[in-house]
Amino acid sequence: MVERNIFLIGFMGTGKTTVSRQLGQLLRYQELDMDQEIERREGQKISEIFEKKGEAYFRALETALIGEFRGKSGYLISCGGGAALRPENVEQMKKSGTVVLLTASPETIFVRVRHGGDRPLLNGNMNVSYIAGLMEQRAPFYEAAADITIVTDGKNPKEIAEEILGKLKLTSNEAGKK
Repeated sequence: MVERNIFLIGFMGTGKTTVSRQLGQLLRYQELDMDQEIERREGQKISEIFEKKGEAYFRALETALIGEFRGKSGYLISCGGGAALRPENVEQMKKSGTVVLLTASPETIFVRVRHGGDRPLLNGNMNVSYIAGLMEQRAPFYEAAADITIVTDGKNPKEIAEEILGKLKLTSNEAGKK
């Protein structure tokens, strides 16, 4: 297999960061969580960036970071929930890798994110119906961007990672022999 990048996209709470860790161990790719990298570079939490500089500024940071993977390979990138909403991001991801969409039901998302206070788009709207509406708005963007789609409801990270490997036509043994 040609070593390409893998971009994990999807709504918040679908398991991108957790699955990235598991998949990274199996593939031995270099992992990068976009939200964590942006927080590191900016010296502040995503919620603070949204509050102080706005969503547009944050989205521009995402676009710049995705652009850094042009010409690189062997990276596993866990994208922020909104990264696939910009056509230029999707174009860059597709040029330099495979885009894997992780999905889950609104009820599963709610259970996974309800205790976290670091979800700026859900502040004051932490409920299943709001999550379902936002997911419905984003679904066409996610689906258009995806090369592979994986449903994460009721699965553990290892099962999800193995399913991704299967759809990429790899086994964990083959992946580790690169």
